[in-house]
Amino acid sequence: MLEVEIKKQLSHFELQATFTVKNEIVVLFGPSGAGKTTILHSIAGITKADQGIIRLHDSVLFHSEQKIAVPIQRRKIGYLFQDYALFPHMTVWKNIAYGMKNETLAKQVIKELTIDHLIAQYPHQISGGEKQRVALARALATEPDLLLLDEPFSALDDKTRLRSHEELLRLHTLWQIPIIMVTHSHEEALKLGNRVLYVEHGTLHTASVPS
Repeated sequence: MLEVEIKKQLSHFELQATFTVKNEIVVLFGPSGAGKTTILHSIAGITKADQGIIRLHDSVLFHSEQKIAVPIQRRKIGYLFQDYALFPHMTVWKNIAYGMKNETLAKQVIKELTIDHLIAQYPHQISGGEKQRVALARALATEPDLLLLDEPFSALDDKTRLRSHEELLRLHTLWQIPIIMVTHSHEEALKLGNRVLYVEHGTLHTASVPS
């Protein structure tokens, strides 16, 4: 389980985020500039919160009073960036192998995401949907205890986006780890989130999701 209780002063408001995530998909939904990505960055260790605690299972990742700030590479968190952030000079396989813990598991993820045929190609040679699956495979190959997704489907066409939604739900059923996803799409939030947290001016509100 992930436990977050943080405060961070941003340019126009103070971000205050308190929530927990079990083995579920929690969606952060709201307008641009509301603080959604800052929450992800704080959890991942890309950004340091001003105050608070971040705990993942039994590990304290951040504690302002105890001066604890675990480095990014030791947090056991997979992060899928909005632009996918693939290494352009590396093949698909080398991108996925970067940071992987177990080659057998990495190959299983590649098979699950049906990107076996792409492993010798480079990012500029593959489509947006394929890049998204490669980036997801790279994140999962690190064997994370938590997966963070920052608008992972925003650049995809409608058909690819729908397929990616199904893949995410299927992978979550298999992996059963906490997932936090940022999206601007209300439809996507309701479809994918076990819970939706609406973020506005740095404040979180629980939004209802139809059962």
